[in-house]
Amino acid sequence: MDKRALAGLLGLAQLPAPLIDRVGLAGGDPVLPTCYKPGEAGATAIGAAGLAAALLWELKTGRLQQSAVDVRAAALAMRSTHYLRIDGRMPPRDPQDLSGFYRLADGQWIFLHCAFANVRAANLSVLQAANTREDIARAVACRHGKDLEDRLSAAGGVGALARSESDWRQLPEYAALSGAPVLEIARIGDAPPQGLPDGGRPLSGIRVLDLTRVLAGPTCARTLAEHGADVLKISGPGLADSGFFDLDTGLGKRSAFVDLRSADGRDTLRRLAQGCDVFSQSYRPGSLAAKGFSPEELARLRPGIVCVELSAWSRLGPWRGRRGYDTVVQATNGMALGPDGGKPEMLPVSMQDYVAGYLLAYGAMVALRRRALEGGSWRVSACLSGVGQWIRSLGRLAPEAYRGVPADLPQAEIAPLLMRTESPAGSLTHLRPILRMSETPPHWQLPAVPLGHHRPAWD
Repeated sequence: MDKRALAGLLGLAQLPAPLIDRVGLAGGDPVLPTCYKPGEAGATAIGAAGLAAALLWELKTGRLQQSAVDVRAAALAMRSTHYLRIDGRMPPRDPQDLSGFYRLADGQWIFLHCAFANVRAANLSVLQAANTREDIARAVACRHGKDLEDRLSAAGGVGALARSESDWRQLPEYAALSGAPVLEIARIGDAPPQGLPDGGRPLSGIRVLDLTRVLAGPTCARTLAEHGADVLKISGPGLADSGFFDLDTGLGKRSAFVDLRSADGRDTLRRLAQGCDVFSQSYRPGSLAAKGFSPEELARLRPGIVCVELSAWSRLGPWRGRRGYDTVVQATNGMALGPDGGKPEMLPVSMQDYVAGYLLAYGAMVALRRRALEGGSWRVSACLSGVGQWIRSLGRLAPEAYRGVPADLPQAEIAPLLMRTESPAGSLTHLRPILRMSETPPHWQLPAVPLGHHRPAWD
């Protein structure tokens, strides 16, 4: 597999180019029926995270190790929840979630995201529709795209006009991304160097607060747990959960409730932040800052902290206040719009989500290494729309290259990539870590648990 994309990620992190030889990437796309390259994109991001973990191990022990990623396995990791089973059965789908593409009055399509109850209620209020697919379709058929998209966003809902790539490039939000790196690693404060804790894994003794939801942010923290980090997931007791996604991305984590709407809850989070090394969040830009948890405030509270931030539309762009998810970004940036101009379809992978998660884990570990060598507090940031641009930079396959490619790998090839974990939520069958490392094989020490299962405290 071509390693130029990996070389670019090393350059973003100011890591020496020869380190690329420590990462083995085998295989190539197509793996799944799409013009994009989920295998190459996933393997590159996972390989980068593995290299960062190996560099931390070298810093602790002086010993080198190799890492390797199989491209076909990496493609499966780009839709990890597809392989989750609970007590041998597929997780039940929410019958209230009527997310999908609906046709507008002018013949265009709009994607409505209805997975969360609060977002669904806002969408239905704007549409003045009941929560049935037929009623939503009737209401949307009387509307025009851009106007409806803006009204939904203003009301706290989520809808995305299905654009072509050329239409996406005309938006000011696209202009805000042009020239920006897919991953930002920036020093935001002064602090003395802090060596890595003792322990038999790259991230042993590193504490991670995970205030993220759905896929990308939780994948970042799950990846840090793969390398030994103590991850505490923080959710709000009244916040909409992510359903079975929380089990697949909750591997290796403890989970607690903290209510940031209360003064006591904010005090609890401050105490937890004072004891953590990495603070990871995926709230819309500015949301946590309003409660006193901006990266700059956190750096003053806990000098040497690494703040990881994920957004949908970039931290500084004109859409920074809009909600967004992988599906919403796919609709907006043209990935969901097929070449025939018919009804749009989502990709068979959530690659923007998962790639973003692995890249953020890579950035967090690079920042921890810099903290150990030179000190400082750090911010690591990425956005789904920027990751989409990076995925496009890897190139696209011609239709004849992926036409006829099966919708999934053969079961005989999938089975060795699965493992079983007993958890309070049942017996989980799920993908094992895809990354292979010669000295510290990635693994999760804890099972996934229901949200709020533990106390909000460090062990």
